[in-house]
Amino acid sequence: MRIENIYKLYKEHFLVDTDTRKIRKNSIYFALKGENFNGNKFAKEALEKGASYAIIDEEEYVSSEKTILVKDVLKTLQDLASYHREKLQIPIIGLTGSNGKTTSKELINAVLFEKYKTHATIGNLNNHIGVPLTLLQMKPDVEIGIVEMGANHQKEIAFLCEIAKPNFGYITNFGKAHLEGFGGIEGVIKGKTELYQFIKKINGILFINNSIPRQVKESEGMNRIFFGTEEDIPKTRFLELTPFVKLQLEDNVIQSNLIGIYNYTNIAAAISIGNYFKVKNEEIKNAIENYIPTNNRSQILEIKENQIILDAYNANPSSMKVALENFSMLKNPDKILFLGDMFEVGKDTKKEHQEVVNQIENYDFERIFLIGNHFFETTICKENISKYSDFSKFSDENKEFLVNLTGKTILIKGSRGMALERIVPIIKED
Repeated sequence: MRIENIYKLYKEHFLVDTDTRKIRKNSIYFALKGENFNGNKFAKEALEKGASYAIIDEEEYVSSEKTILVKDVLKTLQDLASYHREKLQIPIIGLTGSNGKTTSKELINAVLFEKYKTHATIGNLNNHIGVPLTLLQMKPDVEIGIVEMGANHQKEIAFLCEIAKPNFGYITNFGKAHLEGFGGIEGVIKGKTELYQFIKKINGILFINNSIPRQVKESEGMNRIFFGTEEDIPKTRFLELTPFVKLQLEDNVIQSNLIGIYNYTNIAAAISIGNYFKVKNEEIKNAIENYIPTNNRSQILEIKENQIILDAYNANPSSMKVALENFSMLKNPDKILFLGDMFEVGKDTKKEHQEVVNQIENYDFERIFLIGNHFFETTICKENISKYSDFSKFSDENKEFLVNLTGKTILIKGSRGMALERIVPIIKED
């Protein structure tokens, strides 16, 4: 069946599902396949649960006229999303970067939502499946779309741009993330700036952090709006950490709920984009002050008179470096640090973990706990640093210490696979 015909079916309800456990009535079910599952097997179940149609690519699973056989379900999903994007005819902001993508996306969405009907990537739907699903969630009344794009090797961003066709672009930063797939920091920069090249090709507009020389260099000759320095318009200025970022937007003082000086840049980007789309400063202030991060992304928890900074969603050498710098800048006494391994670092894994250890040994933290095989293999010099090969060994040996913590300032940071948020319920125990 041609995409135009599938699009007519999609337009009946603007609903697409890929998981039979969450089928919505009148949706179109796309039978995606992976290493450990075959969605074709569940097409009949999807129809029985209320799906209007099921798109499959294995003939043996045709069960009725509601089953549509295509050559490749994933490609059909991507083609349908691309076709829908062209029909939308709205501004779409493409967003990528090594760190801060999701926080930036949510801030941008919050700011633009003050004036427009927006739709932004939900959760981490930012890959070759997630981006098409994000686009297909945009109904005709949406006025601006914000599409997060993730990548762990080159040409991924270029591919996602061809589907989403953003006319505005923003890269949060170039950092040491997914080094294994990109082949080093230069590979990261080449991969991320595929967004710049797409925006240049369609004569779109880029939002460039003026305080990052490499971003300025990589975007030369393109349509650019600068932010990040006091000379840029609108004028923003970092004020202080409380530990939350406090900043000034022209005549407005904004008290955010985001920790870390690195989040000042994310806020400044949202301000710049909001200003371009003519959102008033007072509305921008309201949006930023009401945004509260979730999903273990730099949350502040108050437990037993402890102030806990929970940043257990992700970690790489760049984000780890700035998180530690920020933690050291806090004026709070009695700091306790829990760090988990960083994944997907590639051939420099040993070197990067040792550099983190070297960095923390320069800080005056009360206690430091390193958790995971990579940190366990590092060399430590200070007596206040303890290391454990896995979480079980750490929790078994330190349960009493964790339960009795009180009046401390605590940072918990590690890669998602380390699940260091497991520390929090132990601290809560009586």
